[in-house]
Amino acid sequence: MVDVHDPRETSPVLTRAEQLVSDGRALEAIRLLTDANRSRNDAAIETELRDLRHRAFDLVDHPAPTEPPERVRASTDEPGPLPELSAAELTLGSLRAGMASHGCVLVRGLISPTRAGRLAEGVDRALEAFDASEAATEPGAAPWYVPFSPEPGRYPLVTRRVWVRASGAVWTVDSPHMLFELTEMVAETGLVDLITQYLGERPALSARKCTLRRVPVDTDTNWHQDGAFLGQDIRTLNLWLVLSKVDRDSPGLEIVPRRLDSVLPTGTEGAIFDWSVSPAVVSEVPTEPIRPEFEAGDALLFDHLLLHRTAAGPGMTRERYAMENWFFAPSTYPEGQIPVML
Repeated sequence: MVDVHDPRETSPVLTRAEQLVSDGRALEAIRLLTDANRSRNDAAIETELRDLRHRAFDLVDHPAPTEPPERVRASTDEPGPLPELSAAELTLGSLRAGMASHGCVLVRGLISPTRAGRLAEGVDRALEAFDASEAATEPGAAPWYVPFSPEPGRYPLVTRRVWVRASGAVWTVDSPHMLFELTEMVAETGLVDLITQYLGERPALSARKCTLRRVPVDTDTNWHQDGAFLGQDIRTLNLWLVLSKVDRDSPGLEIVPRRLDSVLPTGTEGAIFDWSVSPAVVSEVPTEPIRPEFEAGDALLFDHLLLHRTAAGPGMTRERYAMENWFFAPSTYPEGQIPVML
């Protein structure tokens, strides 16, 4: 339950947080607001925390690691079937091994079905609040939908919200409560520490690349690697978190489970967009695509080189709920993205 409290109750903690920011202690301010919201969810605190996580990226130092982790290279061995790990088996070693062989790691039961269900309900609330705002029946519904604005003059304006919504999604950063749920989840599961080890530095999210998704059964689909538009020379990891059962009756994810060391040719004959990969190019990769099935709470971890697309087709009867969460190493943060600190 998230409340909108009397400003007299929340004002002191917000004032203290702003003072910490003024003193050059932005990360302490984030911890202060996080602890306050854990004690009692508050819409004003969650919105301020969302904005502060963005502002903090430019307020703290991001020294490049003295010894950046070795870039994951494709294994020379045939990848074989995609292994399935439990949450307890997800370690730095198993993550790097899975990325080197298959370009991704499938984790069963990363979070509980109960927690996944609660997050799916939050996706519904965020989408409903967005739709009400667009219809002008409500100006917004804190904390489920509060449009985000990046630092003026430093980052481009956030646009294309309607286009994102047409694909069955909203930006997580536009839902302060769901962003709070995300940061709490990755902290409690140990993913922040694991991804920090994997990338060699504490990661930052992207406002443009983190979405809350309820994918319709008639969604379009196209093969792609995110590196085609993010850039190839970055360090990143995507947590694709499933919030509902995904089988042949719902849109899932189709992947080529093989590590690729570069971005494939895009925009060739048969490709839908200039950044997408044509079926002819996909057929040249010596590994057959697969379409894993998921239970609520499962996850797939992959980076900008995984070749994949939404698995859609006729006869599907259930929408798919998921959260897409991209983590980037600050020292190689992609141009055009909008950072959000963890």
